[in-house]
Amino acid sequence: MQVTSLLSQQEPSAHAEQAAQTAVQQKLTVTAFGLLLVVNAYFAEWFLHNFRIASGSAMVGALILGWPIVSTSVRDLRRGQLGINELVSLAVVASFATGDYKTAGLVAFFMLVGEIIESRTAAGARASIESLVRLTPSKARRVTSTGIEEIAAKELRVGDLLRVRPGDNIPADGVITDGASTVNQANITGESLPVDKHPGDDVFAGTINLTGVLDLRVTRAGQDTTLGRVRDLILAAEQTKLPIMRLMDQYMGFYTPLVLVMAALVWAFTADLVRVISVLVVACPCAFILATPTAMVAAISAAARLGILIKNIADLELAARLNAFVFDKTGTLTTGQLSVARLAPVSGLTPVELLRLAVSAEQFSSHPTARAVARLAEEADVAPLPATEFRETAGRGVQARVDGALLLVGRAAWLRDHGVPESALAADLGEAEGHSLLFIARDGSPAGWIALRDETRAESAAALRELTAVGVRRIALVSGDRQPVAARVAQEVGCLEVAAECLPQDKVSYVRALKAKGYRVAVVGDGVNDAPALAAGDLGIAMGAAGSEVAIHSATIALMNNDLRRLPFLIELSRGARRVINQNFLIGVVFILGGLVLAGLGYLNPIIAAVLHNAGSLLVVFNSARLVRMGEHLEPYTQTTASEPSVTACAPCALNSTLNSTLTQPA
Repeated sequence: MQVTSLLSQQEPSAHAEQAAQTAVQQKLTVTAFGLLLVVNAYFAEWFLHNFRIASGSAMVGALILGWPIVSTSVRDLRRGQLGINELVSLAVVASFATGDYKTAGLVAFFMLVGEIIESRTAAGARASIESLVRLTPSKARRVTSTGIEEIAAKELRVGDLLRVRPGDNIPADGVITDGASTVNQANITGESLPVDKHPGDDVFAGTINLTGVLDLRVTRAGQDTTLGRVRDLILAAEQTKLPIMRLMDQYMGFYTPLVLVMAALVWAFTADLVRVISVLVVACPCAFILATPTAMVAAISAAARLGILIKNIADLELAARLNAFVFDKTGTLTTGQLSVARLAPVSGLTPVELLRLAVSAEQFSSHPTARAVARLAEEADVAPLPATEFRETAGRGVQARVDGALLLVGRAAWLRDHGVPESALAADLGEAEGHSLLFIARDGSPAGWIALRDETRAESAAALRELTAVGVRRIALVSGDRQPVAARVAQEVGCLEVAAECLPQDKVSYVRALKAKGYRVAVVGDGVNDAPALAAGDLGIAMGAAGSEVAIHSATIALMNNDLRRLPFLIELSRGARRVINQNFLIGVVFILGGLVLAGLGYLNPIIAAVLHNAGSLLVVFNSARLVRMGEHLEPYTQTTASEPSVTACAPCALNSTLNSTLTQPA
């Protein structure tokens, strides 16, 4: 009876939560004692034939069980509220007034049990959210000039240096300054596979350090951490309501007077008070009230498990009606990170030798192209040679002396300025096609070239096919990049509609044009440079929101990881929630209307009416709980995909295979 108010409560403190648990235990104890007295009344009447003891025991039991319901109704009436509690109170008082204490006690018992179950259901839906608090350890190990001190995690400040041991939960958001480890960050991103972390990588509060010792510099602490923001967003989503829920609240004040009129008509035509009491009991619309909030809370829990943050449950309902998606390119359909697309050595050099020359010359550079070459060399177990006389010209190239030879790695124009022949600086790939070209020369003679490009996400094509399969009619790629680059990415992911060289205002105009044609548009971007377009869509979905303040605040839905397969799942979850809500409403309507008819005709006594009322409520709760398990198929699929390495280190056959495939990879 109280679930709607429970779902809209403000976040409880730890003390308040403990007090609430104690109150529930006390209520259970009192309820059990009251039931014992009512059962004793039946025993005294049936076996001892002592009607005085039976009547006294039943009356005390009815008082114990009925008082919480009646007192709640009185408080509601004093505040000017008229709701479903009053119906139950009238039924209990009427049974008590007629001397039918056993019926009054049993009706009150079943209603109290229903309220306890509903209260515990609401608390259970929030338990996964409250468990986020327990993920953050209460203690932290802070590194100071005098050593390591253990302090309370709530005392951490931005800039503190922490040491996290293997097996510890990370107490705050931070950047690794020293050490390497594997971190399980499924609590934040929904990724089932642990992630390797190195100096310079971000880590999040509440994630688990698995293997190595880490030193990290705190960037966010307390409620400002990603975990804190995730928890606040889920709680905020719980407190929002769908339009149908607000409509129910608006008309619930008229429901109780309507039921009272129906009860009066039953009394007028039958003069049977038992039927009137049965009508009052069975008319309690708990199943009807539970229909929407239980389904939406279960859906939000399923989404949060997979790293999908929904700020407003109305956004989840809207996802079911989406029929157009607009994607940004960089950081959304692509990784936003350069990778080696092709190695092209000159005659006489192998791909391994060309890669070794490049990584040796660039080993001291932090440029994205240098990092991409270094990643491939590390995967292929190609170690750089010692280099001296390193010099980097910003935006153009690097030079270094390796094994006595002067190596030049950089743009064609820069090598040309250093005397490399023009005829040697030719490639059959163009930068206009989305490739960055690095030319390598040794002592003025060309050694070959390396093509790099922004890599398309492995799951992009599959995700877009799944979106089409679930009924999305238009999928467009809208990018600020050059037309050939956008066209190449669109072809790789299977997107037929492309708009390139778009400024932020052009993206907004594109989205508005789609909406003007009647489409329900979702805009998917990285949340940093796509904020205007995200706001312009019916639904804005930010990618990779873990740790990104802008991403979380610029979109209505935030994906904590970069797995695009969450998008078709979001639509399926929304449609599943809508189906469950409709089923719940049907269950509520059948139980209430059927119960009213049976009660009015005299086929239901008050006790059976109370049982029927609770049966309907439990059916609704169990039906909604099915949503929690949606999306379980994504977790093993993610793990399988992530666990397939692109290269097996220290395996000569894998090394040659990787480099040869890179050499022959088409543009």
